[in-house]
Amino acid sequence: MNTRKRLLLALLAALMIAGMVVLPREWLSLTFLQQSHESAVAWYQAHPLLTSVGYFLVYVLVTALSIPGATLITLLGAAVLPFWLAVVLVSFASTSGALLAMLFSRYLLAEWVSQRFAVQMAKVNAGIAREGAFYLFALRLMPLFPFFVVNLLAGLTRISITRYWWVSQLGMLPATLIYLNAGRQLSQLQTLADILSGPMLLAFALLGLLPLVTRRLLGRFLHP
Repeated sequence: MNTRKRLLLALLAALMIAGMVVLPREWLSLTFLQQSHESAVAWYQAHPLLTSVGYFLVYVLVTALSIPGATLITLLGAAVLPFWLAVVLVSFASTSGALLAMLFSRYLLAEWVSQRFAVQMAKVNAGIAREGAFYLFALRLMPLFPFFVVNLLAGLTRISITRYWWVSQLGMLPATLIYLNAGRQLSQLQTLADILSGPMLLAFALLGLLPLVTRRLLGRFLHP
């Protein structure tokens, strides 16, 4: 490993540690979010542009470094920002963070990821080889692997940066809309589990199967 790569790895590790240290544990709770709602709304009304830019950058950082809390930040955005502004910011911030995480995996963490997630990597490689971008789209829709794991595993595949971007952007949009809609009723949530019920998870699973089924049908139609 060359010196430049060592320095980049050290910087990445420092950012992850700093992110976890700077964010107090009590901040990463639904209760704290509900208690801070009114003050966050007041801050947005006084500084709409600064709040929007800051929200976007924090979301990108949290996603890129796989720091816990993306779900709560999504709910906060829905509770504070106008709904469609929140949709745009969360959609592009989550995709930007996912892309950065994928690039970290591809160029800095490839050896660690391949060892840490060897079993999952074998499944993803086989799926990408068989289904291409349709498989990544399915992973974005189905909760088969955690969000951050998909980012890391995708970095070790041959998928291009452009394709990874647009597939992730589209694939994560349904979940983004569901979480943002839930955030509009922030005060009524008891736990984060209230957002995704059993039927909702089943719906995501069926949505995840849709691109794979579509690809198979197109393949048979075009190559009978």
